[in-house]
Amino acid sequence: MHSSYETPLEFKKSTEKPLFGSFLRGFETLIIGMIASVLISLLLSFVVLYPKISWAQVQNQAPAQGQNPGSNSATNAGNPPAFQNLRIINQKVKDFLTTQSAGSPGKPEITVTPMEEGTQLTYCPSPEAFFPPNSAAWGRTTVGVRCGQPKPWTVYVQANVSIIANYVVAGAPIGQGQTISANELQLQKGDLTTLPTGIFTEFNRVIGQTARMSLVAGTVLKKEMLKMPLIVQKGQSVRVSSGGKGFSISTDGQALNEASEGELVKVKVSNGSVVTGIAKENGIVEVGGQSK
Repeated sequence: MHSSYETPLEFKKSTEKPLFGSFLRGFETLIIGMIASVLISLLLSFVVLYPKISWAQVQNQAPAQGQNPGSNSATNAGNPPAFQNLRIINQKVKDFLTTQSAGSPGKPEITVTPMEEGTQLTYCPSPEAFFPPNSAAWGRTTVGVRCGQPKPWTVYVQANVSIIANYVVAGAPIGQGQTISANELQLQKGDLTTLPTGIFTEFNRVIGQTARMSLVAGTVLKKEMLKMPLIVQKGQSVRVSSGGKGFSISTDGQALNEASEGELVKVKVSNGSVVTGIAKENGIVEVGGQSK
């Protein structure tokens, strides 16, 4: 009897990794890497941006410069602030001086000294600017700002008004007793508020006049240097006239200094304000903007 003997199958463990398993492991590694990269990016963004966001929030919550504490929260709540914004007062002074100097014989340049930070005034819906006695929109000056309600207060703010314009100087030496012609005159530009009273802003009131004294080139000409009649006396009642294209305004006032024609004269008008204009004949003082 023939017997067959079959050799049992021998299973050997393969040392090669299946292709699909390698792919899964690679994909898993890729996903883990991407997640880690995203987490690291978010962490870095938080570390960099959080201090900036916190600082911006602090700045938004802090009161603005010149604004008293507590005003922001009240305004955001829809209610009026507890304290007056000092910047509004400073702007009110500048606007007031701009209006008051509109008739000056030159270009006004206004500088307001800011109120001291930390000054606390009750909020005022309608602060009003005014001139204290003997103040004017000329040189160093003081402007008052007052509140009527809800709680009255008054403060005084320092300011400076420069009036930039041409004025007449000797363009060449002028001898005593010499009749002055245009050849001896020159215009210079500067701040009229820093010059003495009695200066001239135009040639026509100097030409043909006689010099009382010898003058060197560059001398600022004043009325007392020339033999010329006065047309405005100190304390005289005058008519202040101002106008432009299509309009004219006039009011009565009192001259605060004497002047010859063409010279600067200060006038106190009926409402107590002081304006500066150019003396003309027949008691007329012409304020800036007058049509020729």
